[in-house]
Amino acid sequence: MKKIIQFFKDSVSELKKVSWPSREEVGSSTRIVVVSVVIFAVVLGLVDFLFVTGIDKLFS
Repeated sequence: MKKIIQFFKDSVSELKKVSWPSREEVGSSTRIVVVSVVIFAVVLGLVDFLFVTGIDKLFS
C-alpha cells in the first residue's frame, strides 16, 4: 500500500513540474490541426475522385 501512495505522491510532484500550455496556445494549435485535417481531407478526396474518374474512363 505504501508503494501506491508513494506513486501518487511522485506523480503529483512531477505534474507540478510540467510546463502547461496557455489557453491561447492550445486554441491556436487546435486551429492549426483542424485546418490541416480539412486541407488533407480535401486533397485526398480530390485524388480519390480523379482515380475513380480515370478508372471509369479507362474501363468504360
